[in-house]
Amino acid sequence: MKSLFEDNNIKIEDNILIDRALKGNKTALENLIKKHQNWIYNVAIAMVSDHNDAADITQEVLIKLTTKLGTFKNESNFRTWLYRIAKNHFLNMKRGKYETKLITFDKFGEGLDTIPNESLSNLSYEIDNKTLVEEAKISCMKGMLLCLDREQRLIYIIGELFEFTDTIASEIMEISKTNFRVKLHRAKQQLYNFMDNKCGLVNKKNPCRCARKTAGFIKMGYVDPINLHFQKERIISIGKVANKKVNAYDNEVIRDYQQLFQNHPFVQSPNSLKSIKKLLSSKTIKATFNF
Repeated sequence: MKSLFEDNNIKIEDNILIDRALKGNKTALENLIKKHQNWIYNVAIAMVSDHNDAADITQEVLIKLTTKLGTFKNESNFRTWLYRIAKNHFLNMKRGKYETKLITFDKFGEGLDTIPNESLSNLSYEIDNKTLVEEAKISCMKGMLLCLDREQRLIYIIGELFEFTDTIASEIMEISKTNFRVKLHRAKQQLYNFMDNKCGLVNKKNPCRCARKTAGFIKMGYVDPINLHFQKERIISIGKVANKKVNAYDNEVIRDYQQLFQNHPFVQSPNSLKSIKKLLSSKTIKATFNF
């Protein structure tokens, strides 16, 4: 499959929108933001595991996009340039809701062990149990990502979830291709080793099961049965928008774990049009583009 980053039609379309936006065309700037907003939001939500924090981060990155747009020299693909801006923001932003305390895989595993196994039949909600279990599974797996440090997390997200090539990913991370591959390997090794020893999704020998932990997740506030965080505004799965590249996995368990993460929903950024309108109406943006 041709990478979205290598699609000439997309590159040309971006360049046209950028040129028109810089000439004061507000609609062109709005369309450029709309085109890339969901990508930024989905990377952000994988980074911080909270939809409210992710929405704020997306807004902050989009502000940087608009104010720095005049510095884009067309020397690289626009999305690569945009993701480099996002990368710098992600690595230097203040700690989010679930990043306030350092989380290690050992501590995360201990936390799972303290949640008692309980049947969902004792609880009653309008949402069906299957959906609640799926929400709990995604919440737990997003939590696992927080056990990686920020750089590892971002490298895993772009290299394994969205399968950017090492050429593009190394440009985004501003490191060598060899260094990117090494860092990605280490992130996958840590994450999948933890899952292989703790999670029952692939390794059936492990006793931890999403259905048994969901009631506990609800009681502890990790899953909101009324307002789902990871399944509302679903567009498609991450795997459907990933740039599928050939992976020579010797261990099929690794591929299975990758697919578990890629099956997470690629979701619509909340109130996207409203937030874009608000962004474009700000004094800074109006002054920058002479709207």
